[in-house]
Amino acid sequence: MTIPGAASKLAASSPAGSELNAVLREISPALREQWGDSRVLPARMAWQQALHRHNWVAPAWPIEYGGRGLSIRERVACSLVLAENRVPPMGGILGIQNVGYALMAFGTPAQKASLPKILSTEELWCQGFSEPEAGSDLASLRTRAIADGDEFVVNGQKIWTSEGMNATHCLLLARTDPAAPKHQGISAFTVDMTTPGIECRPIRQITGESDFAEVFFSDMRVPAANLLGPLNGGWGVTTTTLAHERAGVIGMAAEMEVNVTNQIVAVLSGDSNIGQGASSVVLRERMARCYANARVAGLLGMAALQEAEAGGAEGAQQSLIKLIWSSTTQEVSRTLLEVHGSGNAASSASTSYLYGRGATIAGGTTEILKSLAGERVLGLAREPRP
Repeated sequence: MTIPGAASKLAASSPAGSELNAVLREISPALREQWGDSRVLPARMAWQQALHRHNWVAPAWPIEYGGRGLSIRERVACSLVLAENRVPPMGGILGIQNVGYALMAFGTPAQKASLPKILSTEELWCQGFSEPEAGSDLASLRTRAIADGDEFVVNGQKIWTSEGMNATHCLLLARTDPAAPKHQGISAFTVDMTTPGIECRPIRQITGESDFAEVFFSDMRVPAANLLGPLNGGWGVTTTTLAHERAGVIGMAAEMEVNVTNQIVAVLSGDSNIGQGASSVVLRERMARCYANARVAGLLGMAALQEAEAGGAEGAQQSLIKLIWSSTTQEVSRTLLEVHGSGNAASSASTSYLYGRGATIAGGTTEILKSLAGERVLGLAREPRP
């Protein structure tokens, strides 16, 4: 049982969404038979390869780079179609959503040759951004790249590198001018992860998996030709993707409306294999609150979509969507864990609960988002530093 909201109605009325649905009906049976609902990297790579054969991996990319050049409305609709069909994230998601746009904007012809390989999964990219003392304040990074002839010698450490253990390539940020203001002395490099001087160590998560890595650079040499964008212009390279993240945040809101409302409705209507917890008045009240939050997220997403189509600047919806997404993701996972009894459903709920703990950190911590919302949305004064 599903109850269509604003997001679902958008997907149902989209020509691109209808075309994508037809492709999914063709490719899904074989993939489900082999992988079920698994979201491990090999499963996500298999889905990406199947969609690539139909030119549906990166519908937001310009046509000349292998995409479909879709409008923001159609892109959001396609995200919803993927969510409704329980398609896992693409295996090379960082290359598709982040690195690819930087290569398009700043890459040399040799660097742009990676674009079709990103789509096909021949290349799997990670981002060498965060460091032990430079996460939210990325501009404080300390990894150094010192010019030596036609090469740079890199020394430093990165942490929380998504897919760092599996990536073939890395978009690396390093400080090339330590005397410059911190935002101005950073450069971006494309790096082959098989280069001598790179060591990757897995970070074991509470789930037992290792989706992240620590990456150490010890006298690693990268050709000057691998510089992406201008020397000391790496900050501009990193912000290039921000113009493309708006559709991602809107899609996040729409997907939450679809996924959460369907989960909650399935439990409350008895369509799910659940334990006795669903009869608890307290838990049912919490599920109702999650349902309402998901609906609010969907409405905010549609409001942000209308603003984007009208050419308006980013509004309050962007910050509020991420805040609602973070808190609701955690609350839904916690509630469903308590609702489900024993069996496979409980095991799946436990995994979702453990992953949900990171929702208030991923993509910007809740504390920083609240500060941004207070300053930029509510116009509150910034608290003076001691």
